[in-house]
Amino acid sequence: MTDLATRPDAGSDDAHGATTVGGATDDATTIGDDGASYAWATPEPAPRKRRTALWIGIPAGVTALALAAASVVLIAPGTAVAGVGIGGLTAGAAADAIATRLAETTVLVDTPEGTFTVTGADLGASVDAAAAAKQAFAAHPMWNPASWFPAGIDAPITLDDAAAEQTLRAAAGDLYVEPVDAAIAFDAASATYVVTDAVPGQGIDLDAVRGALQDAFDSGAASTTLTADAVPVEAAATTAEATETAATLNGMLDTIGFYVGDERAVPVDRATAASWLTVTDDAGTFTISADPAAIQTVVDGLPAAVDRAPVNATVITDTAGAVLREQTAGVTGRALESTDGIANRFAEMLGNGEAAFPLTVTETPFTTTTLARRIEVNLSTQHAYLYENDAVVQSWAISSGLPGSPTLPGNFRIGWKTPMQDMGCFPGAPYCTENVPWVSYFNGDQAFHGAYWHNNFGQQMSHGCVNLPVSAAKYLYDWAPKGVQVWVHY
Repeated sequence: MTDLATRPDAGSDDAHGATTVGGATDDATTIGDDGASYAWATPEPAPRKRRTALWIGIPAGVTALALAAASVVLIAPGTAVAGVGIGGLTAGAAADAIATRLAETTVLVDTPEGTFTVTGADLGASVDAAAAAKQAFAAHPMWNPASWFPAGIDAPITLDDAAAEQTLRAAAGDLYVEPVDAAIAFDAASATYVVTDAVPGQGIDLDAVRGALQDAFDSGAASTTLTADAVPVEAAATTAEATETAATLNGMLDTIGFYVGDERAVPVDRATAASWLTVTDDAGTFTISADPAAIQTVVDGLPAAVDRAPVNATVITDTAGAVLREQTAGVTGRALESTDGIANRFAEMLGNGEAAFPLTVTETPFTTTTLARRIEVNLSTQHAYLYENDAVVQSWAISSGLPGSPTLPGNFRIGWKTPMQDMGCFPGAPYCTENVPWVSYFNGDQAFHGAYWHNNFGQQMSHGCVNLPVSAAKYLYDWAPKGVQVWVHY
């Protein structure tokens, strides 16, 4: 045997008749049947188990787990918002990338006055980057391979018009001409508000700039060129708006005042009202305001202008009570309540275009006096009597008709009246009396009237009319309205 060595040591016999010398853990020596000693070679140690695969597998598993976790929050490869690639980013990082790209995108503006460059940031450009990124992740998450490399997502750009206008104006130089706003002013000569028309300016079309920026952003280009000619720039305060505001102001001047019901108890002069008002142009919007302190001067005088005692009414009626004429119109008395706060409230109303301030008053009713009037003519005594509430208030001697043309008895009413008339002056008439004064007809062609041609009152003298002294005829004419009853008797 090649792994045995002869040793002279003696030892115990083994199962084959050989004797083994040495301990169990020492190198074994065997005594053969021939007496020779044989030593066994030292056995090789058992090989250790290899764990290389284990140490390699642990990092790979961790990496796989990390990638799996990341795919839950990352956007799929190939995803883009407009021209901004956001694949492999979180929604937050994608939003930042979108906003940054827009801010840095440049537009080279070529104008007749020269060329200049502006960025999205200069123009106040913005896009809802957070919403676009959220939409992109929702539709195209990395964990879903079926959603990888989708079509781009649109992202409309919005400009801050004021910031963009200011940037372009500063960069374009002489290309910009400032528009002139319409204006409103009170003209004392006509006592009306008049308008000065707006004058357009010129500048660069913001829509064209917005479109160029959008195209560059959509295509992913860092810059683009826009050829821009001057376009009209409307004034912020337009002629149309100024005209509308002036119409409101002039309408206010037509009606301004302090009202009791529908009565404009205290009108306000147009120039005075205009001195209360201020018209402000705020970025093209006209605003009306009023000064309470100026209004207070008129408010202080309101009690004297509004307060009044009642005026009692007087009406003329017939004996049945039917009203024939209002002799004196009744007027309700009134007293203004507190004036506290009126100036401030009116100023607020005027700012809203309301010019009729309603006053609160305490009213005192009036009473009505009734005068029942009638006329009596006594042909026997040749007298006329005026009755008021059955009391004689006036009487005169008269001249009634002669026997050939008598004044007819009966009950009549005053009808047509005229202050002067020619009587009988027509072809074939038996007489002609011109300029007969204060004529009050009561029975056909018979009337009360003045007789300036005689002074024989108390005697029959007329052609059927009732002659009176001129002053008496005037008194009756004024005293007796149409409808007053006339009783002619003997």
